Amino acid sequence: MDDTSWAYLCSEEQKEHIRARGLDPDYLAGMYLKTINDAVSARPADMKITMHICRGNFRSTWISSGGYEPVAELLFDRLNIDGFFLEYDTDRAGGFEPLRFVKRPDLKIVLGLITSKFGELENAEEVKRRIEEASRFVNLNQLCLSPQCGFASTEEGNLLTEEQQWAKLRHVVEIAQDVWK
Repeated sequence: MDDTSWAYLCSEEQKEHIRARGLDPDYLAGMYLKTINDAVSARPADMKITMHICRGNFRSTWISSGGYEPVAELLFDRLNIDGFFLEYDTDRAGGFEPLRFVKRPDLKIVLGLITSKFGELENAEEVKRRIEEASRFVNLNQLCLSPQCGFASTEEGNLLTEEQQWAKLRHVVEIAQDVWK
């Protein structure tokens, strides 16, 4: 699933917009949780469901910022899915501390440490250091690595070339092979 609602609930600015419309962000979080859990409750036993919490990806821009802390316990402890694709390519997603709410040993956390918004490759050693930092909160074997979002979430795509996209994917594979030998 690709979901933007949870990212809005991570952002104080977006929560103020929600309140200005007369809505309660905490109530909405509970409703989102219930709706998703109801929707996946009758899935086959062998079906895996993951969710990307998208912060926006139109022409290399984004819509919300703020750490996962406000929704972390609901997401990681109470949402009945198998994994999360989390955007961690910039500091707009905060630190890894909210991962402390991951209690299930089968829950996968995919760290989106490689940006899809620009073509320059991230420093591989810095990415590995951040994976190590996340592993203080979640077992390394539950962690994965990916780009933070798709390369063309809209028709217009992001501001990088096709070759830069392929280079990013090769970079993810190389780093992952080094970390998870």
